Amino acid sequence: MSIEKAKAWLDRFGAAGRVREFDVSSATVDLAAQAVGCEPARIAKTLSFRTNDGVILIVAAGDAKIDNPKYKARFGCKAKMLAYEEVEPAIGHAVGGVCPFGINEGVTVYLDESLHRFETVFPACGSSNSAIELTIPELEQFSNYKAWVDVCKGWRE
Repeated sequence: MSIEKAKAWLDRFGAAGRVREFDVSSATVDLAAQAVGCEPARIAKTLSFRTNDGVILIVAAGDAKIDNPKYKARFGCKAKMLAYEEVEPAIGHAVGGVCPFGINEGVTVYLDESLHRFETVFPACGSSNSAIELTIPELEQFSNYKAWVDVCKGWRE
């Protein structure tokens, strides 16, 4: 099960016990914000893309949207999200629970600048009814991210 993979990964940092599981779905930004009890922007959504170099994840604020010109300038290709049926085999987590914890080998994680405005954020934990509250330094450490990127729009307004 994906949530078990995410928890096993988070256990390396002593954080598995902080994973919250809900009786309701948290599969979308709005549903996750309701389940957690925070503003949608603080949901750290994880988006999956195919680049010329392989599969990547971009963790971004819930109110941010991919800015295609910025994405292309950063990654050298058009933003192409994985198809629904590709996500779980490529990432190791199904749509609705995609997160940067316990992912398949070879998947590179990037964190978007849209997250920097928050003290804590809430990424999913491998299932469509889970989340964990993390500080930005914890997200950096636990996600094994490669770099911060600025590839989103709509959150600065």
